[in-house]
Amino acid sequence: MNVTPVVECGRIPAKAIPGEDLVVGATVFREGHDLVGVSAVLYDPEGLEVQRVRMHPVGIGLDRWGGLLRPESTGNWSFAVEGWADVYGTWHHNAEVKIAACVDVELMLAEGTALFTAAAAGRSAEDAAVFTAAANTLADSGLPVEDRFAAGSSDAVLAVLEKEPIRDLVTSSERFPLLVERERAGRGSWYEFFPRSEGAVLDPTTREWTSGTFRTAARSLERVAGMGFDVIYLPPVHPIGTTHRKGPNNTLVAGPLDPGSPWAIGASEGGHDAIHPDLGTFEDFDAFVDTARELNLEVAIDLALQASPDHPWVSSHPEWFTTRVDGSIAYAENPPKKYQDIYPLNFDNDYTGLSEEILRIVLMWIGHGVKIFRVDNPHTKPLKFWEWLIKSVNDKHPDVIFLAEAFTRPAVMHALGMAGFQQSYTYFTWRNTRKELEEYFTEVSSETAAFFRPNFFVNTPDILTEFLQYGGPGAFKIRAALASTASPLWGVYAGYELYEHVARPGAEEYIDNEKFEYKQRDFAAAEAEGRSLAPYITRLNEIRRSHPALGDLQNLTVHSSTDEATIVYSKHKQLRPGDPSSRDTLIIVVNTDPHSARECTVSLDLAGLHLDPQDFNEDGTYWVDDLISGQSWRWGEHNYVRLDAHIEPAHILSVRRNS
Repeated sequence: MNVTPVVECGRIPAKAIPGEDLVVGATVFREGHDLVGVSAVLYDPEGLEVQRVRMHPVGIGLDRWGGLLRPESTGNWSFAVEGWADVYGTWHHNAEVKIAACVDVELMLAEGTALFTAAAAGRSAEDAAVFTAAANTLADSGLPVEDRFAAGSSDAVLAVLEKEPIRDLVTSSERFPLLVERERAGRGSWYEFFPRSEGAVLDPTTREWTSGTFRTAARSLERVAGMGFDVIYLPPVHPIGTTHRKGPNNTLVAGPLDPGSPWAIGASEGGHDAIHPDLGTFEDFDAFVDTARELNLEVAIDLALQASPDHPWVSSHPEWFTTRVDGSIAYAENPPKKYQDIYPLNFDNDYTGLSEEILRIVLMWIGHGVKIFRVDNPHTKPLKFWEWLIKSVNDKHPDVIFLAEAFTRPAVMHALGMAGFQQSYTYFTWRNTRKELEEYFTEVSSETAAFFRPNFFVNTPDILTEFLQYGGPGAFKIRAALASTASPLWGVYAGYELYEHVARPGAEEYIDNEKFEYKQRDFAAAEAEGRSLAPYITRLNEIRRSHPALGDLQNLTVHSSTDEATIVYSKHKQLRPGDPSSRDTLIIVVNTDPHSARECTVSLDLAGLHLDPQDFNEDGTYWVDDLISGQSWRWGEHNYVRLDAHIEPAHILSVRRNS
């Protein structure tokens, strides 16, 4: 019963990426008192069984079982849960109780002998020899009872049973679908910049700007790659309309040289299938993509399904917009915000025509090397459209990824994930306190992980939270440390590394917003003068690449501390199943108060750290190495911590293994 991860009764596949541990759960029981065994079974896209793992009880007396499956390649996989009579477990439990009470001793040993003798049949020669030896010892009345019974639970016997248990009365759930998409769908670090600002030049005499181009922006890619990012995301690169063009700070009147918002798409030069002439040509764009690829960066572009009043669609397909009773076309509004320079699309009048045009555009950009689309406001378009579009694209190009910029109601965000979006922006941006973060991290890592992949962007051109406005440099470190360790996906908008924090009065947006003007930044000078967070961000991305535990979503465990502002969580992954020496375990401790130093006692669930006896020192402690500061400490179950937000607000601790 209640098998997980199952989405909409199996109508929609659960999501995974290669090498990711998929947490499988089920409620399994049987009549009577005999013990139950449970297995999770993984089937590859051809329907062949490729992995079978023993599941283990979750909680006490709940009949709930859990286990991990790990698909290793992309495709349409499936999984099932099997319940079975645990013949060995039932015998061992009964024998242990009765032998200790001197009841039916020889009968229990004889039943064990018969059990192992029968189980040896059909096994490999090596495993059969282990069972036969156990049966012979159990039957040897010349040996002490304790030795005979111990033979039935020797290390050799348990190793064989772990690999292939003795099963009877096997029943199986149905097979549930599992869509395994490429790694970048679920792991990666994003960086956003405006190509028109990269290399833009301001004439000090005339105060006129010369726009950056794809050629000048390509020079910035080495800086982005040097910080360890995987994806470079570009806002819309299309021609920008002039009608109702917005000026600096979202003013209603633009000057003749104001560039306008890139999201006001469309002008006489073309629409979504054209490039703004200031940025260059398609040849220049292709060169930009090639340069990024050489630096192991993927290019993501914005898919903003809206138009300026000057978009060619307005005259060629006026039915694709909403006409009000006065004959005017409705512009976009998100009260109290108004976007007079943008016309939303209306799918109701010509759903098929508009859908086919958008598919054409997406396929065109795929032809220019784009495999990732960040989708603007997807929640304002029909859900059935996204389900159709993403499936149509992924059927031809399964490596294409769509990120939903959907800051909307939870049900809608989740439905977009079920419709096919590989990633989504999240509420992380506004979760600041320890309690808020613990609840949200638990939600996205377990409750919604089957269909919702969270991308923890720390800021966007639209969002400058009060936490960053007033928290000082410590706030920027705090948010970066949290985002980069709690989710396998995180992102940064340019300027974050320069601690840009001044907001437009009364708004949660940047003053002199780059959406409406050029921005000139001297990243190199800031770093040389120690005014840059870039080295810290670089270190975080290095840690992410060196520690596979940070690459999974569902392996987060929340621990406790005595301070209301100090959050503690861990992430664990066994790199090679069955090999205890290949474990990667991190403990993350963050002071979420950017204004002070906090000290507390951190209490850890040691079971969640998967420690083995050999990992402990003689005094019962174990070593942890801080991947930020380079310091090392002996830790135990309860540990003193002091984190000063003005110096270093976070520990990222690697548990040292002695095995």
